[in-house]
Amino acid sequence: MGRGAQSLARVAVIVRAGAGPLWWPGLLAAAVGAFVPGLTGRRIGLLAGAALFLVTLAAVAYARTGRYAELAKGATKAGRGDFLQDRDVTVRNRRRGCRWWLAGAFLVAVASAYVLPGAGGLVLAGAGAGLWLKAARIGQRERRGDVLYWVRTDWVEHGRPTGKRVKAYRTTGPMAGDAAPGGARRRRR
Repeated sequence: MGRGAQSLARVAVIVRAGAGPLWWPGLLAAAVGAFVPGLTGRRIGLLAGAALFLVTLAAVAYARTGRYAELAKGATKAGRGDFLQDRDVTVRNRRRGCRWWLAGAFLVAVASAYVLPGAGGLVLAGAGAGLWLKAARIGQRERRGDVLYWVRTDWVEHGRPTGKRVKAYRTTGPMAGDAAPGGARRRRR
């Protein structure tokens, strides 16, 4: 990279990258938990899990929305020499950074089935669905503004594009990079 150029990662891709590793293991843990009678019984466990799913989904989807909006308002245009990181690289880096945490969360969700069957898995799945919804809301903002939001990779802390070190986002046109608004893969025609 040239002098003054930075490596940039898509904000929506960073957020969306955590959704899959929470959603699928969460559903698996909930399915395993549904076969365990548990202390409270399956019915109570699954009903509590459904309620916790909705609460977790809402909490994750709407957490730090003000910070995202603040950073988006203060966004500056990306420089000509900035390097735009590929979607696959961003997803791989994000998932690698939290793989041990995810494995531990899966084990805790399965073990919690002995108290509330299926509830722990549904909490994980709710967190994944909340991240997906948050990425979709970022995508709506990108479509409305006809821009894509990027963040410097050296500012991202623990996979959070809203950490203390993040001062502002960068923007590019809607066709830059290989991910569509919201962080999904761009469909080829």
